[in-house]
Amino acid sequence: MITLYIGNKNYSSWSMRPWVLLTQADIAFEEVMLRFDDFSNQSTYEQSNFKQSLRTITPVGKVPVLVDGDLAVWDTLAIAEYVAEQFPEKQLWPADRAERARARSICAEMHSGFTALRSACPMNIEARLTDAGALIWRDNAGVRAEVQRLVDMWNALLQEHGGPMLFGGFTIADAYFAPICTRLRTYGLPVNDTVAAYVNRVCALPGVKAWIEDALAEHDFLDFEEPFRLAP
Repeated sequence: MITLYIGNKNYSSWSMRPWVLLTQADIAFEEVMLRFDDFSNQSTYEQSNFKQSLRTITPVGKVPVLVDGDLAVWDTLAIAEYVAEQFPEKQLWPADRAERARARSICAEMHSGFTALRSACPMNIEARLTDAGALIWRDNAGVRAEVQRLVDMWNALLQEHGGPMLFGGFTIADAYFAPICTRLRTYGLPVNDTVAAYVNRVCALPGVKAWIEDALAEHDFLDFEEPFRLAP
């Protein structure tokens, strides 16, 4: 059985993507959750339980990591591609070649882009930060532009494929944008009705719902992950 190493479910957007992908696709795996340590002090971090636990698994010392036998695969895109190759019957990418390329393109865009949104609105499933979200929306033009890009992208794909997911059925692309869906909810960022309905459908997927429920059950307040709160 494959093993997936992840961080805290309340905070770790990168861990969420492959976990949701495997769970939603009904692929059996063992989960190993490594609690985040404080990353602000590099010398302390190097000796942390988190870093020490990953040191023998991956040279980058980050989550997520998928381990299959003697093979370790890190980085969410690499993990997604590996899982898609290992389980072709799950049809995790669209069947059409052009649509596969399109799905890969938007996943790569998410992987390397949306830095304003990710920086200003870190994932925090347990919190409700609508006041902070209103200020971010007012003051951060980069966030407004990136949310508009999401709205334009999702509107076009949902209209073209008829929903309920971006390419009709569930694909890697939906798993990739699941953490963004939780961010839009946490910060109350304004989107149109079509996008809001898609966000609700994604959050209701069994794999996403299970992650959210686990995140809410953690009760692990990490102050270095909390730019907007002093206490839970």
